[in-house]
Amino acid sequence: MILKEGRMLPDPFLDVSTLITDDVMRGGYTERGLLGLVFSPDFRSSRVFYVNYVDQRNDTILVRMRVKDDNPDQADPASAVTLLTISHPFDNHNGGHLAFGKDGYLYMAPGDGGFDPAVGRGDPLNNSQNTSLLLGKMLRLDVSDLSASSYTIPPTNPYVNDSRFKPEIWAWGLRNPWRFSFDRFTGDLYIGDVGQWQWEEINFQPAGSPGGENYGWKLIEGLVPYEDAVIDPETAKTLTAPVWVYDHSLGCSVTGGYVYRGRALPALWGMYLYGDYCNGRVWTLYQNPDGTWVNTVFMDTGKQITSFGEDETGELYLVDYKGGVYKLIRK
Repeated sequence: MILKEGRMLPDPFLDVSTLITDDVMRGGYTERGLLGLVFSPDFRSSRVFYVNYVDQRNDTILVRMRVKDDNPDQADPASAVTLLTISHPFDNHNGGHLAFGKDGYLYMAPGDGGFDPAVGRGDPLNNSQNTSLLLGKMLRLDVSDLSASSYTIPPTNPYVNDSRFKPEIWAWGLRNPWRFSFDRFTGDLYIGDVGQWQWEEINFQPAGSPGGENYGWKLIEGLVPYEDAVIDPETAKTLTAPVWVYDHSLGCSVTGGYVYRGRALPALWGMYLYGDYCNGRVWTLYQNPDGTWVNTVFMDTGKQITSFGEDETGELYLVDYKGGVYKLIRK
């Protein structure tokens, strides 16, 4: 839906109900459905946006669409072009967020493919550490050719010349990135990665990184070996640790947010805000000049926080699982 000039428009911007699984439409808990939507940086001229959803075959789908020529407040379903399809072995850990970096490339984060208790938990197929697959990775795609039916690989992706890796891979070792964002001021990348049994984590990639970070899953959960995994010293040197973790006494499922760059709440300028789905708590996180990180409880909302949003002016919004959208304002 679109909120325009303080009024909710009667018609939805986009309806994908016929494309997704029935469990989503029945309203029960599911990790599938419409999971990501981002407008092209040149949307005002191109009228193009991108959608990530899980289809009825349980595949992750990346689609390019345009808005209608005669109504920019509605998507044109006939314009849809499928750019990427990723098969999922299970029905959870789909990730799904989309964002453009300051470099103009589209970033996409599918989860590790999930698990089924009958098969095993904790990425039982080891997808996240399998560099021949796209699952459990951060992908970086060039979608600038709007006449093409696919994307191209940015020449500066870290593994374009390494046959052991899919060339789309920008970073890897992620479980279920929910959500990630770029600091609009610095270009730094923050990733909220949902944990398994004990630890939720925030991963960080500074602007200017050449990519290629391995964030460790399923070798590491948080800062400790997952289920006492034995990690050889050489592999350990290649892993990038999260900058912040919290255990399940403080929550159970992290929801990544944004670095605040608005004007209404100047005390939050430069702080990364994120939350927890299970208890509705919101924290602030920022890095001192000496490199240390400071984490502080900001508020307890009592909501099931499924996402955060950022508007054109840098103001932040919180999304509740039951459908509420709340703007952060000064009391």
